[in-house]
Amino acid sequence: MENIIEVKNLSKTFGNKIALKNVSFNVKRGETFGFLGPSGSGKTTTIKMLTSQLLQTTGEIKVFNQPLKKQKDASFMKRIGILTDNSGLYDRLTVLDNLTLYSELYNVERKQINEILEVVNLQNETKTQVKKLSKGMKQRVTLARAMLHKPELLFLDEPTSALDPVNMKHIHDGLRELNKQGTTIFLTTHNMMEAEQICDRVAFLHQGEIKQLDTPQNLRIQYMDESVTLLLKDNRSIVVNKDEKGAEEIYQYMRSGEVVSIHSNEPTLGEIFVQITGRELA
Repeated sequence: MENIIEVKNLSKTFGNKIALKNVSFNVKRGETFGFLGPSGSGKTTTIKMLTSQLLQTTGEIKVFNQPLKKQKDASFMKRIGILTDNSGLYDRLTVLDNLTLYSELYNVERKQINEILEVVNLQNETKTQVKKLSKGMKQRVTLARAMLHKPELLFLDEPTSALDPVNMKHIHDGLRELNKQGTTIFLTTHNMMEAEQICDRVAFLHQGEIKQLDTPQNLRIQYMDESVTLLLKDNRSIVVNKDEKGAEEIYQYMRSGEVVSIHSNEPTLGEIFVQITGRELA
């Protein structure tokens, strides 16, 4: 599958501070790629370099199979969407007016604005001034703006950090649909549950370095405990090993009709991150 992003030996320093150290990865066309780590790990810095908002100190970046330094014209910007911490809105304008202004730059039809407003669950706030919106609602407007022209490549920097579970689900459903329609998504987040739900592959970033990169499923299998847990009808949980003795225990519980469920003890991405880095996500 074609790589839509190629990064090789990428480093970034701010004075004496090292933000990224020899980071290399590829993002395949059509996938949702998660760049995961705690605050201060270098996630936002990476997005800003991939979108020409910052210059790298060393290393190579290709987007759409071309060096990024050659991709600064308007045609490149129309192929991407960006949601970062500095995605400003016009506070005195309504939600609809903000999106209409943006749509005119990209020749987007009004119908598409309505569709995106439903995705971010703001269809009833079209006439509300942005300055009267909550932080979470403003974040949904900026996300709608980034998704509005259905870009080939969408960069999302902590897109659901200020959202409640209901609106987070709306966003996740919308991102899945956009991805099905062909948009490649580069997502930074410290929410490992979010990454498990929507990402095809994830990279763990810690202190400016990638510590692990694989699919969520492969990572869980790699760090899986060699045991299974049985939930019994009396609400007891029994942990048995994956060996001959454990198989016999499971058989006996099943034979007596006591088993409600059996599941393998796979760790979450958050637990794997802590195991690899020794640091909690925050």
